[in-house]
Amino acid sequence: MKRLRIVHSTGFSYGGEVTASYNEARMLPASVEGQLVLFSNLDILPLSSQSNYVDYWGTRVASFEVLTGHKELSLTATSLVEVHERTHDSESIGWAEMAATAELSMEAVENLSQTLRTEPPAEVIALAKDIAAKSDDACAGALEISMAIGNAIQYMSGVTGVATTATEAWTGGKGVCQDIAHLALGALRSVGVPARYVSGYLHPKPDAAIGETVVGESHAWIEWFCNGQWRGYDPTNLIDIGDRHVLVGRGRDYNDVPPLRGVYAGPFGSKLFVSVEITREA
Repeated sequence: MKRLRIVHSTGFSYGGEVTASYNEARMLPASVEGQLVLFSNLDILPLSSQSNYVDYWGTRVASFEVLTGHKELSLTATSLVEVHERTHDSESIGWAEMAATAELSMEAVENLSQTLRTEPPAEVIALAKDIAAKSDDACAGALEISMAIGNAIQYMSGVTGVATTATEAWTGGKGVCQDIAHLALGALRSVGVPARYVSGYLHPKPDAAIGETVVGESHAWIEWFCNGQWRGYDPTNLIDIGDRHVLVGRGRDYNDVPPLRGVYAGPFGSKLFVSVEITREA
């Protein structure tokens, strides 16, 4: 078990004075299996009233508007989360049985279809089908497919953006966790495995001392439907989900769980800024 404090600051600097902005933030984790939220708070400047709700996919959302003139919008989400090691069952299930089980779950069915971001190129589909054909165990095959995608893409920041598709990332051979997650989702869905996108944080230092603060960042990984349960995996780092992963939201792809999204009335041009600090407190 680890106790992690996460301070995530983000916002927009505008090209001039904005007369109004309307926004949604998905920056606060929820208590789910494997993690317990001890404290969470979202500060917004300029001051604004918030409407808080849980969206269709189970993510905590703060919806707010700023109707006074402002040149910058700033949000700081502070969370203290107790994170436990997850168990990853190794029960086997055949491909036909997986398909039959998935048909009985609305969550699984909703995560079978491709999106514009996850639609994989033919080469990725062929790779996934080749791995699936060699394994009688759908759960083990899904893990092997995810690992193959993680090994095929070089992690490199700055070469892709939030609108980059799986096909574009595969063609370039480089990307960040979001791109690798989208590719893994596309590969899994192409062979009939329901899979969903997960956003959150990863403590980057496994051996961090208690009280040590490190620079972190938002992170993305995946979960697939296996034998009636959702099995998590981090294809970017080729590791199981453990006590360094803090989950914020789930969805079909990044578009369902962006940390901050909004529209504004004012001069053209805005610049996003982001910083994340993670402290191990226990």
